[in-house]
Amino acid sequence: MTSTTCRRETHSRPADSLRRRAASAGLAVAVISIGLFAHSAVAQDSRIDELSAEGEAQVIAWRRDFHQFPELSNREFRTSGVVADALRGMGLEVETGIAHTGVVAYLRGAQERPLVAIRADMDALPVTEVSDLPFASTERVEFRGQEVGVMHACGHDTHMAMVLGVAQNLVTLRDELPGSVLFIFQPAEEGAPEGEEGGAELMLKEGLFERYRPDVIFGMHAFSNLNTGQIGYRAGAIMASADRFRLTVRGRQTHGARPWDGVDPIVTAAQIITGVQTIVSRQVDLTRAPAIVSFGAINGGIRENIIPDSVELIGTIRNLDMATRDMVHERLRTTVNAIAESAGARADFEIVEMYPVTANDRDLTRQMLPTIERVVGRENMVEAEPRTVAEDFSFFALEVPALYLTLGVTPPDVDAATAPANHSPLFYVDEAALVTGVRVLTHLTVDYMAGP
Repeated sequence: MTSTTCRRETHSRPADSLRRRAASAGLAVAVISIGLFAHSAVAQDSRIDELSAEGEAQVIAWRRDFHQFPELSNREFRTSGVVADALRGMGLEVETGIAHTGVVAYLRGAQERPLVAIRADMDALPVTEVSDLPFASTERVEFRGQEVGVMHACGHDTHMAMVLGVAQNLVTLRDELPGSVLFIFQPAEEGAPEGEEGGAELMLKEGLFERYRPDVIFGMHAFSNLNTGQIGYRAGAIMASADRFRLTVRGRQTHGARPWDGVDPIVTAAQIITGVQTIVSRQVDLTRAPAIVSFGAINGGIRENIIPDSVELIGTIRNLDMATRDMVHERLRTTVNAIAESAGARADFEIVEMYPVTANDRDLTRQMLPTIERVVGRENMVEAEPRTVAEDFSFFALEVPALYLTLGVTPPDVDAATAPANHSPLFYVDEAALVTGVRVLTHLTVDYMAGP
């Protein structure tokens, strides 16, 4: 036993030694590789920040140009021309005329995949600007039969400028990119004019994601409720679905002194308004997600002693959960028709589905949070509350995993809680915030391509 054991030990030592040396060599190679990768990543991070700083003046110039010359939904003719020219000047493959005035550009990196899409919206609002900015909008157009001012009161001018800045950065880095990028400049986010199609839904309908199927899509929106340097994020639903409804309650006209000779649509409409409120307050599980049904206008009758034939009502429906949205729509139809029938009236009721819930992919959000923290610092990350406003980025997010962030644009010395909100004629953007948006979107794109 003793001699045998000694022989085994003698024979095993060279093999053990070789294994130990190999393991040490492998560990050394791994450590060196990790070190080189980390060094490369740090160098690339630094390069992105340098490029963003160098391009800041150009991004601000683009933003001011877009701001001074805003255009309404599906009418972004000049805007799309400026965007397309800038992208062509970077040497990108550019398509125009998508969904009327949309522009897309393709950046081919060192590899075809992964393909990251970045979206900016282009349209302005029928709002008359109130500011003393040297580049304030003085544009005026006819909108729904009235002459109105036009203003980038929702920050879309900043979105376009920032995504152009990201494109500028990534073109410089294209040989180092382990993937490709699709830049989407989308018209009509605020909604196409009546009788027209537009926006993200039309871009998809025309086959955008069939020609270019991205692996993920990123978007960012300027908001006044955060200060410059802050980024808002949220996994899951971040903005509500938005649908509108039209209701005509049809009764039978009669003298106001003899209501029994007719069917009163005004009283019936009042009962419907009251009954509909119980859908949210008594039938929706509000612990799951909030819901809103609001009437925005009611019109019926012309004289105090005439009960009219009909009453017209319009309103909006908001939900933060798609299953709840379907349930609310069903209950609305049931409630409206049942109340009208009980009064002897008839209800012509139509729901126009507009935007779905805007929801961030939970896995993608978790994956990219470290990137955001590295760029802006944990102290500048704000977990956003869901908003009951809507955003047609939601159509893209239904197709591929999406991450939609909010960018603070209120100066640091101003209380963001009291700053004029988006869509206000007083909406103000601190341009120092734009470089933050460019840096975040560039880092997100590069980090996603590099993998977890």
